Amino acid sequence: MYLALLISPLLGAIFSGFLGFALGGKGSSIIATCSVLFSFLCSLVAFYEVGFCGDTCHITLFSWTSSSLFNINWGFLYDPVTCVMLIVVTSISTLVHLYSTSYMDSDPHLSRFVSYLSFFTFFMLILVTGDNFMQLFLGWEGVGVSSYLLINFWFTRIQANKSAIKAMVVNRVGDFGLALGIALIFYTFKTLDYTVIFASAPYFCTQDFYFPFLGFQVSRIDLIGFLLFIGSMGKSAQIGLHTWLPDAMEGPTPVSALIHAATMVTAGVFLIVRCSPLFELMNWASNFVILIGALTAFFAASTGLVQNDLKRVIAYSTCSQLGYMIFSCGLSNYSAAFFHLTNHAFFKALLFLGAGAIIHSISDEQDMRRMGSFVRNSPYVYSCMTLGSLALMGFPYLSGFYSKDVIIETSYNSFFVDASFSFVLGLLAAFCTAFYSFRLSYLTFLNKPAGFKHTFSNFHETSSTMVFVLSVLCVGSMFSGFVLKDIFVGMGSDFWSNSIYLDPNHRVPFTDYEYIPTSIKLIPIFCGLSGASLSTLFLHFYFNKKIPQEFINSFEGSIYFKLYKLVVNFLGERWYFDKVYNNFVAKPLLNFGYYVSLNTLDKGAIEIVGPYGASYIVPRISKQLSILQSGYIYDYASKVLLGLVLVTLPTGFVYTLLMIW
Repeated sequence: MYLALLISPLLGAIFSGFLGFALGGKGSSIIATCSVLFSFLCSLVAFYEVGFCGDTCHITLFSWTSSSLFNINWGFLYDPVTCVMLIVVTSISTLVHLYSTSYMDSDPHLSRFVSYLSFFTFFMLILVTGDNFMQLFLGWEGVGVSSYLLINFWFTRIQANKSAIKAMVVNRVGDFGLALGIALIFYTFKTLDYTVIFASAPYFCTQDFYFPFLGFQVSRIDLIGFLLFIGSMGKSAQIGLHTWLPDAMEGPTPVSALIHAATMVTAGVFLIVRCSPLFELMNWASNFVILIGALTAFFAASTGLVQNDLKRVIAYSTCSQLGYMIFSCGLSNYSAAFFHLTNHAFFKALLFLGAGAIIHSISDEQDMRRMGSFVRNSPYVYSCMTLGSLALMGFPYLSGFYSKDVIIETSYNSFFVDASFSFVLGLLAAFCTAFYSFRLSYLTFLNKPAGFKHTFSNFHETSSTMVFVLSVLCVGSMFSGFVLKDIFVGMGSDFWSNSIYLDPNHRVPFTDYEYIPTSIKLIPIFCGLSGASLSTLFLHFYFNKKIPQEFINSFEGSIYFKLYKLVVNFLGERWYFDKVYNNFVAKPLLNFGYYVSLNTLDKGAIEIVGPYGASYIVPRISKQLSILQSGYIYDYASKVLLGLVLVTLPTGFVYTLLMIW
């Protein structure tokens, strides 16, 4: 069963892709959806056996490669962390496959699309089930390839090409750090197997395993954790390596829901939780994880305040929530991070697929300023997206309330400077999250129609298949937090067993939640409600022109208006990260490559010998050699046979002489 769970999406991808011409779009969709659904059902059984019965499963199939000490096996580890990820990946993937059959029904390449989705699901399962770092890296690169193919699915769009290349290049930076981390792990431990590495890690924390660097002694464990976290930054879109995620929205909306909201972007969080025995032994690197996570949560939430693209707002929301998970891991509260990862998958997929339903209904329009009054046309989608927004902002008794508030409370109850920093930025991010969530709902559904006539001319109702998928995600967004809270983060819960390691000598994330004052517990709720209320009131008064003109005139003439415009421009330019990268990294490198190739190679080394140099000789030699390419099979076969004779005859002759001698 555990192996069938893995292989089923791969078979679905192969059949739906290579037999799509015969099966058609609908047939390919049915095969791909059923294959992933089978994996989901197997994941439920695995979750029960491993999570509740404590029957951890470790399968070793056969040797992958063996060279001296470098021995890698095809092995699969099913522990509670893996089984939770299996539930998240296969459930969301099944719903997205089903949703795509309706969303992409008019696309002539539906077979290729569902094949890519199943291909991604297979590699994501390889990533989370591997029992060694090499297998994890295989899945890591596999989901990267799948992400590139799906972002660039509409390859005739230039912007889709650019976004796919950008996602690939930025992720290569993180993947390079991960590759260096894996190489350093093998250099230190002489193996890549999780079990051996995690068991022997404390031994390598001594002074004998420090690196001298710029006059400092750097712990090898700290350096390993830092390099692994660089990989997590790229995949989970943390600040500095986040620029690819908003642009990745150029792909079809189901892709955004599956890859860039619920599964692939959480691979970085999974990596940190999986390597908790290493991260618990780190010193300064833990501070770096907290700092990056907290900054990402606030940066992405503040940037989402002024975005006008419907999917881009939700993308920055994803980036912000990933920041919460990352700094929770830095605070050693891995269970809360994984709890939020599970809840986030449901309500973020709900938001993306709800946005997809609206975009699909109005002929692919995504600018919220051209929308409005869709509450009349799509009341059910409005209800679903409002529920998703409430769960995202942490409204009481919805899923986000149980997980995000636990993370913020943990940062308050950890008594060191980095935790206080993350607590403040977490509260500010919660306020911004509520503000842009209700801004999205107001502009899309409640505001007076501000779009052009073509926005509404082709409006059509949401299909029953899409409504069913949204309904399932609504149930998950409402009840997942309440159902899982006592299992994942409840006091005395032993669900995670040995899959998550907490070093008693390291930072203890919390003592008892009952000792946290009630006033502190109410602060995140207050931030969320105040942000939602302020957003709704401001937009209502602004668009209904209920703000006195005298107040507007006095405000526009004050220094506060200039400060307001400065802040809005700063946030609208996304903190100028893209401009800095383009002007100081991308353009100088492209110019360097252009001038080197043109002046040094083309006009230099190649043409320096004059008109009868390489530019004259090479084409003529190529033309003569091309005569050998006749195109006839018998001609090629005779040349291959002649080559074998010319190679084997001298060798055989020399061998015969040696034997005679």
